[in-house]
Amino acid sequence: MVQLTPAELQEVNRFLDAGKPLPDKYRFLLFEDKREVELVWNGKTNEVTNAVLPFQVIEQVDEPRAEVDTRLQMSMFDVDERGRQLKGWQNKLIWGDNKLILSSLKNGPLREEIDRQGGIKLIYIDPPFDVGANFSMDIEIGEDTFTKRPNILEEIAYRDTWGFGADSFIAMIYERLLLMRDLLATDGVIYVHCDWRVSAYMRLVLDEVFGKDKFRNEIVWHYANTGLKARSKKFHQVTDTIFVYSKSHDFTFNHLFKERKDGQSKQAKRKFNSVTKKADMVRDEHGKIVYEIREEVLENSLWETGSMSNSPERIGYPTQKPEALLEKVILASSNEGNLVADFFSGSGTLAAVAEKLGRKWIVSDLGKFSIHTTRKRMISVQRELKADGKDFRAFEILNLGKYERQHYIGVNENLRLDEKQKQVEAREQEFVLLILNAYKADIAAGFKTFQGKKSGRLVAVGPVNVPVSRLFVEEIILECRQKHITKVDILGFEFEMGLFPNVLDDARSKGIDISPKHIPAEVFDKRAVDKGQVVFHDVAAIEVKPVVKKNSIAIELTDFSVFYSQDSVSEAEATLKDKGSKIIVEKGQIVKVSKDQDGIVTREQLTKVWTDWIDYWAVDFNFENKREIIRVKNEASGEWEEIWTGDYIFENEWQSFRTKRDRSLELTSVALECPTGTRKVAVKVVDIFGNDTMTIVEVTIGGKK
Repeated sequence: MVQLTPAELQEVNRFLDAGKPLPDKYRFLLFEDKREVELVWNGKTNEVTNAVLPFQVIEQVDEPRAEVDTRLQMSMFDVDERGRQLKGWQNKLIWGDNKLILSSLKNGPLREEIDRQGGIKLIYIDPPFDVGANFSMDIEIGEDTFTKRPNILEEIAYRDTWGFGADSFIAMIYERLLLMRDLLATDGVIYVHCDWRVSAYMRLVLDEVFGKDKFRNEIVWHYANTGLKARSKKFHQVTDTIFVYSKSHDFTFNHLFKERKDGQSKQAKRKFNSVTKKADMVRDEHGKIVYEIREEVLENSLWETGSMSNSPERIGYPTQKPEALLEKVILASSNEGNLVADFFSGSGTLAAVAEKLGRKWIVSDLGKFSIHTTRKRMISVQRELKADGKDFRAFEILNLGKYERQHYIGVNENLRLDEKQKQVEAREQEFVLLILNAYKADIAAGFKTFQGKKSGRLVAVGPVNVPVSRLFVEEIILECRQKHITKVDILGFEFEMGLFPNVLDDARSKGIDISPKHIPAEVFDKRAVDKGQVVFHDVAAIEVKPVVKKNSIAIELTDFSVFYSQDSVSEAEATLKDKGSKIIVEKGQIVKVSKDQDGIVTREQLTKVWTDWIDYWAVDFNFENKREIIRVKNEASGEWEEIWTGDYIFENEWQSFRTKRDRSLELTSVALECPTGTRKVAVKVVDIFGNDTMTIVEVTIGGKK
């Protein structure tokens, strides 16, 4: 450390006495730092979260279609008589914040399972490097397109990523890259996809996280030359950048080949010289160069795979990448049977290509629409592989379970314990009062789980940036039983996938009427609250009809009710300009509001029938067949223990869904033969926005209901 002068010591003391940060020059004078170049941003810290939250398996997709008895002789794992996987690795599709997912994978019990597979050999990520990538989605409604705004969880993720510009993005990606580095196998490799907006920052961040000596390649991906206006004063941007880093100097690399474009196939034959470490030209006994015919050449760092603009692969997801691009990544840096991962999975391209190439996979995303898109895509891949007589693995859809309060209130983790507790309480109180005011509920005191009351019902307010979980509802039920409460409203921005109806049925059996309601984004708009325009809408509802014939059962989907709202007809009519139009959703109806050149307003209802709201539905013919088990740490022994949550995993045995090419939907499932007796059948519906709803019916087979 450099010896400070008396003047410098005085200056340091003045800053410390005033409680102000020291000037940057003292960072290098006071602390030894061998880094020659470093990227610095506001709030930079090497600290990463070490939270471990339990993963809850809410759905298992094992077989593409229940009506086909494949009896495949799969070599990868044991199967039952219907070709369903009995044991072995199951691929994982995880919904949630990838920071908490990465931390829980790294530090939790699932790490042991990952390590048994040899660890994660390859991570590919395509993070949201576009400042405008705010989770809004374009949904096709017939010939029209409706833009669904992001939900609150997604808006908060966008704010955390871009709220303070590049500083926010770098802070977000830096912590996640540190977690990914620690999660990678020792011989693992990471590919980070970005473009001109953040590539300069990303290179420096990766140098710092992985080390300059672990840099392997800067791949330039060239895509189609379309879309630039002729008068634009710049060259058309037709490339992205993919940085490749390894965790150590021992890593997988498989050479790739591509077709020659120069029209020549004759070239000098070469042989590696172990002395010179070069590839020398081979000569015959007369000293003449030996030539060979080669139709392919080694792939280099310029990759040309085309874009998604007119690709038949296109599934309508805005950031979708070509499968050919991910195929190069996976083939180059992993081998068959390896585990690969993508923690910004988007449309699920890595999972789709990994499955086709015989790799195991973990993918995650915060967007429900992403999870749903990937689920449909992977079912299609399973069907394709089964039709070709090839192996495929089951995959699970998982939630993150119990959240600590600081994870959803947004507490500064760097505060002292007492200051942190004060901030938790202040933030919670501010948030709860805001919601209760919009809901027109009074404040209620003396309860552990309730904050308000309205029309004879107690009101519980869910967290702001994580979904309402089963644990959250179970704590409400417990207080209801202790204090003889019978009527409850639960307000939430999001509800955990697979939460309903089991938890509501459980409450009803205990004499408790729970009404879950979605909190609309308009609660943060004071004008909308003051005008009484904020509508807390009910969760969707399903109606089904079991069709029992002798020893078989089929399920007919008979109705689906949605209460979603975004904007209003009156607002659209008041703000539209002449010759303009806007699509809104009001109380479960999608309406196109148009104004002609004379200012005359017309309304067209785009959702004609209830089936227009459905994108996908699936059936589990024996819902209580597989218990949901989570692993939690016993604080006394320090050991991981398996605990039944009290719920069951939805085993996806049959499904029908719309695709970009085929918009039809079957409304009656296949008839499945079942043993006689009474069982519970679960039906899951996913709407066009990616939100799931489930219902359970009890059915008796081989006798009267």
